[in-house]
Amino acid sequence: MVDGLIRLMLSDYDMPVNLGSENEISVLELAKTIIEITDSKSEIVHLKPFPDDPRRRRPDITIAKKVLGWEPKVSLREGLKQTVDYFKKVLNVA
Repeated sequence: MVDGLIRLMLSDYDMPVNLGSENEISVLELAKTIIEITDSKSEIVHLKPFPDDPRRRRPDITIAKKVLGWEPKVSLREGLKQTVDYFKKVLNVA
């Protein structure tokens, strides 16, 4: 993600660019993955969606690929695991 942002800042492209994954995942799947990775005892609470909340989200990263030569290199699961591991280290030091 940072690499994509840097490439965008250094480019002459001045329109919005999606930097994300083309792999669609629901918020429920994301929450379950985070609970699993963190070994959390958290419970998932289902609330009513906002009326204008889109039911599906799948970023189109075509511009990022074509203009910036960028696409994700780390899977969501691996990125979450690396993030959790980092914060475990930081919080244990503090």
